[in-house]
Amino acid sequence: MKKKKLLLIDMDGVLVDLDLAIENYKKTYTHTPLYDEHPDLIPNIFLDPPPIQNAIESIKKLNESGKYEMVILTAAPWDNPEANTHKRLWIEKYFGKLFARQMIITHRKDLVMGDYLIDDRLANGSDKFSGELLHFGTDYKTVNVNEYPDWDSILKKLL
Repeated sequence: MKKKKLLLIDMDGVLVDLDLAIENYKKTYTHTPLYDEHPDLIPNIFLDPPPIQNAIESIKKLNESGKYEMVILTAAPWDNPEANTHKRLWIEKYFGKLFARQMIITHRKDLVMGDYLIDDRLANGSDKFSGELLHFGTDYKTVNVNEYPDWDSILKKLL
């Protein structure tokens, strides 16, 4: 039996449309300068943000392919400890038991070994990842489109 490749998947900007959740928050609530600078500190911002277009269906296709062992590899803001729980609840809401005990929360992604990492940013060690980085979506700082702009391009690479 052929060994499965280890596929590590970031959440924010890859599975989770955190930008849209932040926009929606700003439309609904009076925000503070702190949240303008650090929107990841907004209370409950990680509890129920919408998924990125085609993310849920694409993960299910990757799972059904049988080619990959998949693990969530995400960072959570240190000053927002409830984000850890909210991220886990989000994963369970959209994927059920698919990622049960398959979630790593760290600010040092370079210390985790795997074959592939799907991530939208070159932060938290992603730029030093020892496997192949699949640079996803749009860079939120430069607004440049990354090498893998959407889930269709990821599926084309991995399936």
